[in-house]
Amino acid sequence: MNHLTVPYEPRILTTTVGSYPAPSWLTANASEEAVVDATRVVFATQRQAGIDLPTDGELYRFDTNYPDANGMIDYFVSRLGGIRRDIGRSDTMAFRMKEEPGVRRKPAGVVIGPVTGGSLNLLEDCERAAQIAGGPFKFTLTSPYMLARTLLDTHHRDLQELTMCIAEVLAAQVRGLPCACVQIDEAHIPGKPEDGPLAAAAINAVLDAVNDGTQRAVHFCFGNYGGQTIQSGTWKRLIGFLCDLHADHLVLELAHRPVEDLETLKNIDPRIHLGLGVVNIKVNQIETSDQIASRIDKAEKLLGDGRVRWVHPDCGFWMLKRSIVDRKIAALAAGRDKYLGIN
Repeated sequence: MNHLTVPYEPRILTTTVGSYPAPSWLTANASEEAVVDATRVVFATQRQAGIDLPTDGELYRFDTNYPDANGMIDYFVSRLGGIRRDIGRSDTMAFRMKEEPGVRRKPAGVVIGPVTGGSLNLLEDCERAAQIAGGPFKFTLTSPYMLARTLLDTHHRDLQELTMCIAEVLAAQVRGLPCACVQIDEAHIPGKPEDGPLAAAAINAVLDAVNDGTQRAVHFCFGNYGGQTIQSGTWKRLIGFLCDLHADHLVLELAHRPVEDLETLKNIDPRIHLGLGVVNIKVNQIETSDQIASRIDKAEKLLGDGRVRWVHPDCGFWMLKRSIVDRKIAALAAGRDKYLGIN
C-alpha cells in the first residue's frame, strides 16, 4: 500500500489525532533504537485495531529528559533559531504580565532575534516514520499561532509578525514530507476567536506548502491537560475562521461537547470534510462499539450524507494508560464498522 495516499474506502475513515502514551520500556531505557521500535509498535497497534490512517504516536518528539510530555510546544521551541531557552525570573514576570498567558506560567522561550529553522528537521522525523509505517500515515505538527502564544517576544514585539515568521519557518519544514496527510494542531484559538484571521493566515501559509496530493488536516480542541479542558468557548464563534482554512478536512473535539456544537458544523464550507471526535480522551471509561456507532449516526442525520469523512478521538492519547488507549482505539474502529455494516 502506498504510504503517500490516504485510503478512499470505506466512506468514513478512522484516524487518531496524534499522540500515544510512550511505552514504559521506552521511558525506562530510551535510545534511538528503542524509539524506532516503539514507533513500529504504535503503528502496528493502530493498524491491527482497524485504524485507516494512524500516526507515529508523535514519538518523533520523545525526549528522554521529559518522558511524560509529548513535546507539542517544547520540541519545536527548543530547535527553532532566534529563541533563548534559559528562563529567568524577569522573563517569567514579563510573560505573566501578558494579557492571557493561559495554563503556562512561564514562557516556553524568549524570542531574541528573527525566528529561523535552527536545528528543526521535520523531514528527517517524517522519513524515519515512513520507513516503518507499513502503509499510509499522518504526520502532525503544532500551529504557528499556538507556538507564538507561548513565547515571550523581545525582538518582534508584535504577535502578528512573530506568528507569521514562525509560519514561514514551518512552511519550509513541511515541503516534501513523505506522508499521506499533514495535520496542524491548534488548541489555543478556540479560547481566542478574535485572533481567528491571524491564526488562519498563519495556518494557511503552512498548509499551502504541503505537497500536492497530500491531505491537509487541521486539528482543533479546547485543550487537554490532566483531563481538564483549558479553553472556554464554542465552535459557533469559530465558523468563519474554520471556513477560511485551506484544509481538506478538520479534526474536531466533539465527543463530550454540547449538542449545539455539532449543529453549528452545518455552517462549515462543504468543500471541507468533517472529522468528528467520537471518543472522549478525558475519561478512562471505554466506549462501546454501539456508543461509537450511535454518535456517528447522530452526526450524519444532523449534518447530512457525505459531510462526515473521518471519525477519531477528541484529542491525543498521551496522558492515558496504554491499556485504556488500546481499548478505546479498538472501540473506535469497531463502532465505525458497526455503523457502516462492515463485517
